[in-house]
Amino acid sequence: MNFARDVLTPESLTMLQTIAKLGSFAAAARDMGLVPSALSYRVRQMEESLDVLLFDRSSRQAKLTAAGQELLSEGLRLLKDMDSIAHRIKRVATGWESQFTIVVDTVINHRVVMDLCQRFYESNPPTRLRLKDEALSGSLYALTSGQADLAIGVGAMENITPGLRFAEIGPMMTFVFAVAPNHPLANAVQPLSDDAIRAYRAVAVADTIPQGNGITIGLLAGQDVFTVPSMSAKLDAQLRGMGAGFLPLPMAQPYLDSGQLVACEVLRPHRSGRMAYAWRDNQSNAQGPVGDKALQWWLSQLSHPHTRHALLGEAMGLQTATKV
Repeated sequence: MNFARDVLTPESLTMLQTIAKLGSFAAAARDMGLVPSALSYRVRQMEESLDVLLFDRSSRQAKLTAAGQELLSEGLRLLKDMDSIAHRIKRVATGWESQFTIVVDTVINHRVVMDLCQRFYESNPPTRLRLKDEALSGSLYALTSGQADLAIGVGAMENITPGLRFAEIGPMMTFVFAVAPNHPLANAVQPLSDDAIRAYRAVAVADTIPQGNGITIGLLAGQDVFTVPSMSAKLDAQLRGMGAGFLPLPMAQPYLDSGQLVACEVLRPHRSGRMAYAWRDNQSNAQGPVGDKALQWWLSQLSHPHTRHALLGEAMGLQTATKV
């Protein structure tokens, strides 16, 4: 007994396509270099395996039944997928990764990252891209655990991590303590003490590291905390007056300029830090680089000063993974 998967081969699907296109078994047999009886036998094998009629034999022409039409439609899709897989395998054999995963810290401008993704795809590579939002310990964990190939936006001081290579993105990233104009801290005596800040809710974004509690930055013992999943959500909450906290200055600046946020002076040290991008240094062997053309493309793009500057520009709509 034939199983469906035994008869649904590229050859049989091509045969079905040829019969439907030429409109008769005889014409299709001539086109394929077969005798009509051999062609009819193959069609019957397909029908018996699928337990359906593929052609309406009451007509003089080879007319597909509804089931036959569906099989032809799906078969054409499968044939295209097979061609695509074959093409991808050939391209991957030339040194392109089959999939390339990038983790992006959410102080990074995602619009610029998407522009780079678009430019990457315009070069028609065989590599599938995958983007993930991470930050601080989450970004580093994804890279060191092999879940990512490139991390954009990790702390530059983390470059002592074995097996990773780092390059700074740009100048020092600064953070500003900001609240909505209607928040009580907006009109409080400044610089704000820790006791003054502790009396009001902080907005924090959770660290995405899968193990442990992750990193917390800027939170005070005993302070009420509103935890949100992203930096864009944190910005939204602070714009609504739902809490206070530090925001990346490039992200907050448009709202400071428009008066939708108010910057507050605080007694605690100002937050700042250099951002870097990092990648795993395991792409080579004794015969040289293997399958790293996508990585090299991204490193080439990130080497341009204007690209690195844009990545630290206005960070609207970002999502993060750290408590700030």
